[in-house]
Amino acid sequence: MNALTKRMNPSELDQWSNRWLDHVEQALSRWISPDAPAGLGEAMRYSVLDGGKRLRPLLVLAAREAVANGVPNPALDEAALRAACAAELIHAYSLVHDDMPCMDNDVLRRGKPTVHVKFGEAQALLAGDALQALAFEILTPDASAIPEGVQARLCRLLAQAAGHAGMAGGQAIDLASVGVALNEDQLRHMHRLKTGALLEASVMMGAACGAASEQALQGLQAYGRALGLAFQVVDDILDVIADSATLGKTAGKDAANDKPTYVSLLGLDEATSYAQSLLREALNALHDTGLTHTHTLAALAERVVNRNT
Repeated sequence: MNALTKRMNPSELDQWSNRWLDHVEQALSRWISPDAPAGLGEAMRYSVLDGGKRLRPLLVLAAREAVANGVPNPALDEAALRAACAAELIHAYSLVHDDMPCMDNDVLRRGKPTVHVKFGEAQALLAGDALQALAFEILTPDASAIPEGVQARLCRLLAQAAGHAGMAGGQAIDLASVGVALNEDQLRHMHRLKTGALLEASVMMGAACGAASEQALQGLQAYGRALGLAFQVVDDILDVIADSATLGKTAGKDAANDKPTYVSLLGLDEATSYAQSLLREALNALHDTGLTHTHTLAALAERVVNRNT
């Protein structure tokens, strides 16, 4: 049985997600200290806690579930939880910096004022820096049963996804592309780096918390790559059709800033069709893994593409 024959209904996905989100939220609250100097802890916690879909942590944990094949391992389960939280910290840090006036200059995130609006630009910059550092600290705990090779692999995957060959590089392209007519290949490349790299890495970090064949790893990577791009295509669509209250961030900002998007390039109908084709690509990739516990990954992909926020 595989992800395309064993299906998880929405209520089952909600139950699975809520159970793990409780663990993730408790761990993040425990690891993000409120005692950082001069109010920095408050800004860090505001940046991360009680907000967001937590898609990246859920992908880590679902991929760990897929490669574990129903067999628990306390050390690797701990590694996966730490990786889930680390991925979310990197995502949160990127949002803090992206929202700043020197980048996207946004005032609303997750339905509340952005960090620089509430705490000032300097504190927002430091909060992002501290969250990024904390992500790697969490991945390398003292006196842990997590194999050092797994810790190193997780650090490398996360660093690559966050750096010049991933998220930071994609953001640089994005900033340089305002008012520029990108073709589809150029737009795809930008989004694979800016958004897709961390989503793909989240899947591969979960896979690193277990033993998986080369076939399984290739399939999971293909799944993560397709899902990462699909997420951004849907994001571009929602920026056009949803309002700010629904999104929890400023709607219509891409068009207002003359940024290239899948909707501006392909049109709304074709962009919607493209998102569905990427979903099929992701599900087919799961089938190709040969793994038997990929139904949660499949359900997450369907939720990402069919979401309205």
